[in-house]
Amino acid sequence: MADEIDRANEQVEYHLQVALQSRPRQSLKPSAQFCVDCEDPIPLPRQRAVAGCETCISCQGLRERWG
Repeated sequence: MADEIDRANEQVEYHLQVALQSRPRQSLKPSAQFCVDCEDPIPLPRQRAVAGCETCISCQGLRERWG
């Protein structure tokens, strides 16, 4: 029984490490004050919540939809 639990724990740890490595890295640069796509102001809460953001919520949504 312990072997099964150990294998399950190892598998969970492996998948956790893969997920952590594949997540986007946080940017060290400051967030933009204006969207690079539409030039509208980026709200301060978004600037603070998404370090290094360059787009407003609307434009980011479009980027994600169109890949």
